[in-house]
Amino acid sequence: MTQTKQSFIRGTFVLSAAAFINRILGFVSGMFLARFLGAEGIGLLMMAHPLVPLVITVTELGLPVAISKLVAEADVRGDRRKVGRILSISLLVTGTFSVALTAASLLGSEWIASILLTDQRAYYAMLAITPIAPIVAVSAVLKGYFRGKQRMLTIAASDVIEHTVQIACVLALVHLLMPYGIAYAAAGAMFASVVSEAISLAFLFVSYRAYRDRGDAEPLPERLRHGRRTLGELLKIGLPTTGHGVIHSVYGAFQPLLITKSLALAGIGTALATQQFGMLAGYAFPLLFLPSFVTHSLSTALIPAISEANANKNALLMHERMEQAMRVALLVGAPSTVVLFEWATPLTTLIYQSPDAGPLLKILAPLFFFHYFDAPLHAILLGLGRANAAMWNYIVATAFKALAVFVFGSEFGIQGIAYGLGFGIVLLTVLNFMTISTVIGFYVDIRKYVKVGICMIIMAICGQLLFERFTEAGATLLWSTIGSATAALAVYFAALALADLVRLSHIRQLALAIGARVRL
Repeated sequence: MTQTKQSFIRGTFVLSAAAFINRILGFVSGMFLARFLGAEGIGLLMMAHPLVPLVITVTELGLPVAISKLVAEADVRGDRRKVGRILSISLLVTGTFSVALTAASLLGSEWIASILLTDQRAYYAMLAITPIAPIVAVSAVLKGYFRGKQRMLTIAASDVIEHTVQIACVLALVHLLMPYGIAYAAAGAMFASVVSEAISLAFLFVSYRAYRDRGDAEPLPERLRHGRRTLGELLKIGLPTTGHGVIHSVYGAFQPLLITKSLALAGIGTALATQQFGMLAGYAFPLLFLPSFVTHSLSTALIPAISEANANKNALLMHERMEQAMRVALLVGAPSTVVLFEWATPLTTLIYQSPDAGPLLKILAPLFFFHYFDAPLHAILLGLGRANAAMWNYIVATAFKALAVFVFGSEFGIQGIAYGLGFGIVLLTVLNFMTISTVIGFYVDIRKYVKVGICMIIMAICGQLLFERFTEAGATLLWSTIGSATAALAVYFAALALADLVRLSHIRQLALAIGARVRL
């Protein structure tokens, strides 16, 4: 069966639709876990998780991003044999590294837990999630191949399958293990991810076997002869990305320790610190990341799209796609920020039964607005082959964030930590924007941003007034939140239309992209 490329916009829509479904499934799972495990149990999950991204990052060597870029460029040139070499070398390298590092992690798990875990009850959860590393590493290689081929529907389908299986396994395992204690229930929730990821990998492998281009077949000796050069091309892009990922994963592994130590200096005990960390990482951040499925899906499609335009020396197309990405980020991030800020406490109360998490969400929401731009900005840098610059931007921002978290956390407690994390996000976005502006220029119509800012203020005022009216009328918290937020969103989009920021032509283009035929 022949491959069918999907356009940049259509691929973004397919990934966004799948990501939306996955976020809904994830929210259902998160609500279930919050009710059964509580903030303390969620804190154990968040403490146990960071080791695995570090192992995965090291084993991947940044190859998925490199694969996406190089496959897209090889496709433009019609070099089908090179596509096969890229995939073969990547699978060999990641498969070998991931199995070796996972075995080392399991053998040294007790020593690792003694260093990273401030609450040793998280040990079983850490042990349960460790085997996922080689599965994710191989899946990432196959997804990089499909991204390079711009076959986003296959990736979207695998993600939906993964999250569907995961929620079923979470419900079953947590219910089964809860009688044995919260530590075992948290371990069961972690192991559910291993099972679901394995099912997703099986789907990706079957899809590759069914839809691969037979023209990329090449004798094994010939592939090995070109292997060193192919690996060199992959690592030239992948290693800076790996550096970015390693810094991210190392910081992620030590962030729970940094936060709990900061809280201890602020006079907060271990159990309460675990609970507060659970509210921040398990309640506030999932809500903040919920709208970003659109910009992250956009970024996934943006890397090969920018790479292809760059390979063809088409500067006009490149800037057009950059402008589209920034417009989507703005139109998605603006109303999301208002909703998460204005309805912070009602949302955390309704979803997690945790009103104490509301103030943390309210602190982070305005600062997190920049994150919706950072994902496409980072993708543009990778598409331009500037992974090294992206890595150094991240190192600077992470160093600043770690310092801010420690200083503010030890002085002001969990609220100070929230401010420190938010300031790190702002700095990273600004650095990535400045780098792109220096490399190829970045043309921004400031008038659009001012108009959207005014629309946000109108939305916030209307939302607050309507919520008060609904509450005074005797409506429940659920209906007061739904009614006022829905009406405020309607006012926001009406204001956008009046400001000529949303046109009928934009809707028609999106409808054409959605309605275009997409085949697996």
